[in-house]
Amino acid sequence: MSGPPAAARQFNRVAIRLAGHRWFPLWAVVHHRGRRSGTEYTTPVAVIATDSTFVIGLPWGRGTDWVRNVRAAGGCTVLWKGAAHECTEPTFVGKDVALAAANGMIRRVLERQDFSGGFLQLTHRPAP
Repeated sequence: MSGPPAAARQFNRVAIRLAGHRWFPLWAVVHHRGRRSGTEYTTPVAVIATDSTFVIGLPWGRGTDWVRNVRAAGGCTVLWKGAAHECTEPTFVGKDVALAAANGMIRRVLERQDFSGGFLQLTHRPAP
């Protein structure tokens, strides 16, 4: 699967400002560090949250830099609903796990969409 389209960079600039706030619960911001450069990055993502996990759709696949960075580090920090969550155990999961975590409109969207890129599941707890 190819990487994100060029328009994604423009969208990300807006999404970073909105994601992670309590009034946008579908969107979160992943804070991660480059696996080679050590540079800190932020990436807006759509999340399905449970009491102990975040499930994140990977529309551009498992090979995107942010996914590789999170996996290499063994975790990241996710800003969601105004609170930082320390996340560990990044694991690739299938659509069945995402459907089990989702409800309402999000579940209906997932049922109709092809998420061939899969999903990344992160175990979370509030950051200290």
